[in-house]
Amino acid sequence: MLVDQALSLFDGYQRSLNRSEHTLIAYQTDLIQFFNFAAPELNVSRDDLRAQSIDLFVVRSFLGLLAEAGISRKSIARKLASLRAFFKFLSKEKIIDKNPVLRVASPKLGRKLPHFLYLNQVEQLLHAPDCTTVLGARDQLILELLYGSGLRVSELVKLNIKDIDIDSSLIRIKGKGFKERIIPITRYAIEAYRSYLNLRSDQSVALLLNYQGTRLSARSIRRILNKLVEKISLEQHVHPHMLRHTFATHLLDGGADLRTVQELLGHEKLSSTQIYTHLTREHLKEVYIQAHPRAKRS
Repeated sequence: MLVDQALSLFDGYQRSLNRSEHTLIAYQTDLIQFFNFAAPELNVSRDDLRAQSIDLFVVRSFLGLLAEAGISRKSIARKLASLRAFFKFLSKEKIIDKNPVLRVASPKLGRKLPHFLYLNQVEQLLHAPDCTTVLGARDQLILELLYGSGLRVSELVKLNIKDIDIDSSLIRIKGKGFKERIIPITRYAIEAYRSYLNLRSDQSVALLLNYQGTRLSARSIRRILNKLVEKISLEQHVHPHMLRHTFATHLLDGGADLRTVQELLGHEKLSSTQIYTHLTREHLKEVYIQAHPRAKRS
């Protein structure tokens, strides 16, 4: 089977699993890059490249070229994960006899701790919007949901007005893979929600709107956050996902258990949440070194 035909089948299979559009695009990009490399390596035209002709040596050559080009280990690991998913699917469907990536080891990744904000920095940020205007009230709600409930920016922009139940202080989230979860929201978020809706005069079902009255985009939320950070002269670069990191870190610092934080964040695997325990340990160590007379750095 030609690789383009196999890719079409693979894409249809991934869509049946409700993969996010971001994941689908990543798969397509990584696999097409690999096919473009593999064709000349196997002395065939790109249009004539067949899935059965790809072997272990072509895969290793591709990964070696990426490493020589200075591509990060994280990016190489992602591309290898795309190849694994693709060839696993072809093996399962009996399109190929041998899986060429079975014996390929993933590059070792150093674990990078996510950045977070301290409580005083969060407080400054939460007081930045001018809540007397409709856009300022909207910005306040954005901050309260990103920090107060740990939402992903992709989840935030999908919210509709009906997704927030102020009577029960709960919010319905559509997460990755269209999976839904219901999590609590703070009283500050409810107050911001009420204030924002009271200042609006439109009939849109979308929760967050731009000045033109259409649904706010993820890019716009990043711009809004940048302006608020600039307004309070916060030296640290802040992005929306940092508020999610801060949400998780502050919960664990406050005594929340790991399973609860996992549920609130919508992580499928506990290992995705465990990185925040390392983060809080590093924070505790830093405070200890700075505060205890026998531990202070010279």
